[in-house]
Amino acid sequence: MVVSHTSGSPEQASSAEDLRVCLRAATLYYLDGLTQADVASRLGVSRPTVGRLVARARAEGLVTIDVHIPKHLRDDLHSEEERALEEKFGLTEAIVVTDNVDSLDGSFTSVGRAAAGLLTRRVRPGDTLGFTWGPETVAVAQALPANTATAREIVQLDGSMSAINYQTGVEYILGRCAAQLKAMTVRLPAPLYADVDTVTAMKADSVISAALKKGREASMMIFGVGAVSTAGTLFEGSFIDADTLGILTRLGAVGEIGGQFYDQDGSAVDGPLNNRTMSINLDDVRACPGSILVTGGHAKHEAVLGAVRGGLAKMLVCDLECAQWLLNQR
Repeated sequence: MVVSHTSGSPEQASSAEDLRVCLRAATLYYLDGLTQADVASRLGVSRPTVGRLVARARAEGLVTIDVHIPKHLRDDLHSEEERALEEKFGLTEAIVVTDNVDSLDGSFTSVGRAAAGLLTRRVRPGDTLGFTWGPETVAVAQALPANTATAREIVQLDGSMSAINYQTGVEYILGRCAAQLKAMTVRLPAPLYADVDTVTAMKADSVISAALKKGREASMMIFGVGAVSTAGTLFEGSFIDADTLGILTRLGAVGEIGGQFYDQDGSAVDGPLNNRTMSINLDDVRACPGSILVTGGHAKHEAVLGAVRGGLAKMLVCDLECAQWLLNQR
């Protein structure tokens, strides 16, 4: 709608003419479906001018755009929550899936499928994709389609060797991602935790140091978060014990990524494992422009909150329950 001017002053006449041209450009572009080049030809102006005219039409309130979700899809699409998450935590993109992890007996199938779609849409042929092991990244690997995207390398970001026969999923993730993305693999042949002298010696090894360097420089990273509890993957795999968990809890740890623990603001916790961990550090994760956090389940809510508060994830894929909980936090 255009508000008309009652006075016949030259300034107002000029303004009315400007708005008339804006309205005409917007009508041709939005209602008639012409390209900006076509609109430029019709109005006798340049293409950049058309862009400015259309932008002004929106700024002046001549154009309003409504986005409608079809009724039959309203239970499956959560654009309002996604946009709110992006705005609240400064995320590049958020994806919210309906199926809650807890209602699926801890299965990350739904969030893994959504994360695989996000990954294949954003990854580029020259990218190095780093990952931390865990059920979330296994679910992503399982859902990756073939022949839809390629990457240069798949890099393991954290050590995985364990003293017990615990399946971390590293070999599956490496093999599946490499096959589906037609990428080379880079392993980190090391335990997640070792004594300080052993870690120092391993980091001096040419193969391990090269793998860590590639991980630190990865253009994309995909990972889950671990809760600081006996229900966490690290405790279940005997990577850490109850005494260590108790110390970390008293120090304010709420979560971990790749065995590196952080507090409610996403800052590294100065705990007993800092110099014993074989993985890239949290600042490396924070610096990655394409970091994707895949998560869900009530037990991980606090860990997710600390991660997004601290800028450890640029993109988030989570279940609806997690999204709603995050949005209710101050």
